[in-house]
Amino acid sequence: MKKYSVGVIGCGHIARKAHLPNIASKYRLTAVSDVSADRAEAAKNDFNAEYAFDDYKKLLALKEIDSVHICTPNYLHVPIALEALEAGKHVLVEKPLAINAEDAALVFAEAEKRGLKAMSANCYRYITESAIIKSFVDRGLLGDIYYVNVKALRRRGIPPYGAFTNKELQGGGPLIDIGVHQLDLAMYLLNNPRPLRVTGYTCAKIGNTPGHAWADRGKWDPEKYEIEDLACGFVHLEGGAVLNVETAFAANIKEDVFCVSLMGTKGGADTKPLRIYTEDQEVLLDAVPAHLSMTNIYAAEIDGFYKAVEEDSPVPVRPGETVNVLKIIDGIYRSAEEQREILLQ
Repeated sequence: MKKYSVGVIGCGHIARKAHLPNIASKYRLTAVSDVSADRAEAAKNDFNAEYAFDDYKKLLALKEIDSVHICTPNYLHVPIALEALEAGKHVLVEKPLAINAEDAALVFAEAEKRGLKAMSANCYRYITESAIIKSFVDRGLLGDIYYVNVKALRRRGIPPYGAFTNKELQGGGPLIDIGVHQLDLAMYLLNNPRPLRVTGYTCAKIGNTPGHAWADRGKWDPEKYEIEDLACGFVHLEGGAVLNVETAFAANIKEDVFCVSLMGTKGGADTKPLRIYTEDQEVLLDAVPAHLSMTNIYAAEIDGFYKAVEEDSPVPVRPGETVNVLKIIDGIYRSAEEQREILLQ
C-alpha cells in the first residue's frame, strides 16, 4: 500500500489516542494543526510530524497531503471536511461526522462529486466481539433478528473538559457522543436496515445540578451544562425489527454498561461481555469464548479507510450507514423536544 501523506486537524485526546500513533507507525504524518499552537507543536514533536500549524487552512494548502483526519469539536467537522474535499483531500472524520443527518449527506455528496473518499470514524465495528457476532448474524445462526437493545451508560462520566457539555458546539450529550458508537455497531450488525419511525426521551437531572458525586473523569461545572445526561429512544426498522437505545453520561446505576444485545429466532447475543445464546435438541445453551484476541481497533479503522482509497472501493463505514444512524439521533432529539413520534424520511 502507498505510504499516504496525512494531515491531522485537532490534536486533542482522540487524535493522540487513536489517530496520531497509528498514522505515524504506518503512513507519512506530514502535518498537524490545532487552535492551540502549543498543542500542535507538542503533537508534531511527539509523533514526528513535519509541520505544525495553528490554522488548519495552512495544512489544507499543502499539496503533498493526500488525506485529512478531522478530530475537532463536532460543530467544526462539516465545514472543515467540505474545505478539505474542496482542496482535493480524502477525509476521515471523527464520530459523529456531523451533528445531523442532513449535514452528513452534504459531505458525502461533495466527496462523490469530487471522486474522493469521506468516512466517519466508527471504531467499535473492529472490536473482536463485534466481528464474531457479525459472523453469526451473516451466517444466519441467530435467525431473524427482531429486537435489539443498545446501551451506552456511564454511572458518572460527564467529560469536564473541552466542549462536551456545550450543546451548540457538540450537538447534544451522551446520545451523540457515546451512543453514536453503539448505534452504529447495532445497525452494522443488522446490515443497516432503514429506520422508519422513532420515539425519544431526554433529560438532565444530574449534570445541571450541583452537589453530585463525580468520578475519575473529574468534576464538571453544572452552570455550563447544556446537554442531556440521559437519552433513550425506541426505533422501528424496515423489515419489522425494533431497536431500543439507552445512553447516559450520569445515571444512578450499578456500573457503566456498553453493550449491544440481539434477539433472534434461532439465538441471541451480547457484545460485552461476549455471549451467544442458543438451543439444541431442546437444551438451552450459552456460548462463552475461552479466549479472545485483541485488535487495535483504531489501526484497523484507519487501514480500512486507506485500503478503500488505494483500491477506489467503498469505505468500510458506508455513507448511507452514517446517515441512517444520524437520522435516528436526530429523531430521538426531535421526538423528545416535540413529545411525539417522529416519522423518518
